[in-house]
Amino acid sequence: MASFLSFTSIAPNLHYRRYNLIFRPNHGQKVHKLRCCSKSPTNNSSANNEESESENVLLKIAWYGSEFLGIAASFLRSPAKSEDARAGVELGVDGFGKIDRAAVVETIKEDFRRSYFVTGNLAVDAYEEDCEFADPAGSFRGLSRFKRNCTNFGYLLERSNMKLMKWEDFEDKGIGHWRFSCVMTFPWKPILSATGYTEYYFDEKSGKVCRHVEHWNVPKMSLLKQILRPSRGLRSKKSSSET
Repeated sequence: MASFLSFTSIAPNLHYRRYNLIFRPNHGQKVHKLRCCSKSPTNNSSANNEESESENVLLKIAWYGSEFLGIAASFLRSPAKSEDARAGVELGVDGFGKIDRAAVVETIKEDFRRSYFVTGNLAVDAYEEDCEFADPAGSFRGLSRFKRNCTNFGYLLERSNMKLMKWEDFEDKGIGHWRFSCVMTFPWKPILSATGYTEYYFDEKSGKVCRHVEHWNVPKMSLLKQILRPSRGLRSKKSSSET
């Protein structure tokens, strides 16, 4: 199946080349000539690059648009949004001023239980102040901006569900595999649903998270399509009203 898909993906961009194959039999037999046609792929990397760039532009527009909407929504909501007291706890350090890795990991797992992606309720002491935060749309530095964006994003949701499925430890980082779904407050009630994983890179000196890199197990444009697609309940209500 994989080889078939690979072939069909390049078939529309092939050019014909003709070859004449001559079979010379033994003495006294006829000479048979066979004409064959082959195809060679064209260079379509530039077209692919242009398509990828356009997708990145659309995704960045959606990302910054959601950030702007989140900020706007925060002014329309009550600023009194309670935070778990555990989020502001100070993590102990050793004699070299380094936080224990196990303590940071346990704090991150607790952050997942607080759905920090959509609440902004995370243990700030586990992160460097200039920590880099990256996702498929782009990246920026600053813990305060990330915390604000997460909190504001929660204002755009009616309900959400986030669960840490698995945790993996490596020498310089940890990886949390998660599952996330939500219903947004937009009039068409879009539903976002995806799985993915986040890489948490630890600073060698402080032991804190210095890079927070999200990866989504869905194509980038699929996320944007989910935002634009009305929920099934809304579509069924619309169809019933038309009948």
